Amino acid sequence: MRKTIKILTATTVAFSFASLIGVSAPIRSAEAQMVEGPEVTWRVSLWGKRRAFTESLEYITKTVKERTGGKFNFKLYYGEQLSKSKENLDAISVGAVDAALVCQSYHPAKLPAANVLDMPFLPITNFDVQYAVSNKIFSHPVVLKDFGKWNAIIFAINILPQYEYMGKGKPPASVSDFKGLRLRALGGMGRSAKKIGAVPTTVPASETYTALQRGTVDAIGFPFTYAFSAYKLDEVADWYTTNMSLGTVNCPVVANKGSWDKLPKQYQDLLNSLKQNAVEFQAAAYQKKDIENLKSWPKKMKAITIPEDQMAEFRKKAGQPVWDEWVKEVTPKIPEARELLDLVLKTAAEARKMYPTTRTY
Repeated sequence: MRKTIKILTATTVAFSFASLIGVSAPIRSAEAQMVEGPEVTWRVSLWGKRRAFTESLEYITKTVKERTGGKFNFKLYYGEQLSKSKENLDAISVGAVDAALVCQSYHPAKLPAANVLDMPFLPITNFDVQYAVSNKIFSHPVVLKDFGKWNAIIFAINILPQYEYMGKGKPPASVSDFKGLRLRALGGMGRSAKKIGAVPTTVPASETYTALQRGTVDAIGFPFTYAFSAYKLDEVADWYTTNMSLGTVNCPVVANKGSWDKLPKQYQDLLNSLKQNAVEFQAAAYQKKDIENLKSWPKKMKAITIPEDQMAEFRKKAGQPVWDEWVKEVTPKIPEARELLDLVLKTAAEARKMYPTTRTY
């Protein structure tokens, strides 16, 4: 029953998100107006290989090339060819790249205000709510100021599904079974892991396969389901959780301010016009991977569903208390910390009224 529910709700994500951004189907670039301009090449730093998470950027790359007759080349460099995943913000800062995916949880001290989005168990129930919350926070002056210190502007939002765990060894049957386990748990999820006696560690996505295979960690926290298969963890794992919905991390597309300012206005307008439609492509890619993975995984791994009463207790212990700890910790540097948290909760509540679907990932 769990598999059927997951597949059906993934479909709900795609249709619901299409409703959010006001389109019924992806825009066909061939039908759109051509944009005239000079020859420009943007170098965009990514890690790993092409996957559902990067389909939004693949869409932008393809459409920009078509709409400008090949004049604007939004070139994607995978596999950390230009910069390490943990160093993308630094590469943006010095202008070594024009744009990059930047996960603030990889270096929380550099972007403290934006870390509010990485808190565990936020009341974010679907992609619609998540997009609304992310858009609100990434538009906040304090967050923009943090990015500005690194000569960076937030160009576009990338949505990641809620996190689950995939691991090797004895499958946990309860929350208490996570005590003592070494978990790849980023941002606020690392804080929540400590609340149940686990040992969190920050492992870049590109290093997760080796970490799990060699036993450096017992389980990897990743977006469900696409990331586990994208990094081939499902080839070495023994089990995965299905219902923890731990939270997520945020990795916006960040541009070097100088590179953005140098673009002719028509190119800036073109990029801005593609952002929301690009995320629809991303959501559809997640849907496709969910269907594929949830068909094959039960045949080779054990699916773990944690009893709901235990998850309720876990959320009570590691939700609001972790949020409050974060506010207290960062307020000396970010006086608006409580304001940011309240804004997340308020925006999520308002969005849930507009898009009242059940949890969809």
